[in-house]
Amino acid sequence: MNETAIEFRDVVKCFGDVTVLNHLNFSVKKGEKVSIIGPSGSGKSTVLRILMTLEKIESGAVYVAEQPLWHEIREGRLAPAGERHLREMRREMGMVFQQFNLFPHMTVRRNITEAPRHVLGLSKNDANARAEEYLQLVGLSDQADKYPHQLSGGQQQRVAIARALAMRPGIMLFDEPTSALDPELVGEVLAVIQRLSQESDLTLLLVTHEMQFAHNISDRVCFFDKGEIVEDGPPEVIFTHPKEARTREFLKLD
Repeated sequence: MNETAIEFRDVVKCFGDVTVLNHLNFSVKKGEKVSIIGPSGSGKSTVLRILMTLEKIESGAVYVAEQPLWHEIREGRLAPAGERHLREMRREMGMVFQQFNLFPHMTVRRNITEAPRHVLGLSKNDANARAEEYLQLVGLSDQADKYPHQLSGGQQQRVAIARALAMRPGIMLFDEPTSALDPELVGEVLAVIQRLSQESDLTLLLVTHEMQFAHNISDRVCFFDKGEIVEDGPPEVIFTHPKEARTREFLKLD
């Protein structure tokens, strides 16, 4: 696991006068499962949005699969990336948002097959076979012909996971994937993510407020506060005897 899947080098991100990421240095190895925890406004979700090119950076550099994300190499120098480069880089990653973002007018099957057909150029048969594969993985093989409004929130989020996986990314990003769910539906979504973490060689980067879940699935846990990494280590260290007072305060360990 020496290859780096994600790397932030001295990244600064501001919203107006507010610095959300303050010269962030952060990396994730290929195949590693990393959780980001921290208070609201600490920059956790911004990390994922930058990776998906939904937010630009002020300075620094971001690398995905050891290739520059927001820049491309022209004549031996880094230059601002064009849309074609950004589109190619986005293929490396799949993202599951807090809200499910399914197309309401499309069936579950078509929600999953649309991008593989139109972005990857898969045939209808191949895209349908891929949809069936991932619906089976998330336990929804019998829901392929339903529409999103006919599903529970937990089922919709599992479809969103299947849709992201159908693009066969090397990296999966999860932005608090259970925060919009009723408590009784949280477990079914976490079970799918846990299965992914155990049975796949995907790189997983998860922003979550589910501390026990982060403890269970993570190789590393990073505690963010005020746009910086306050502490970074194995889950058994972070959740039981963290070194930093701010981490202990957040986890209510004092």
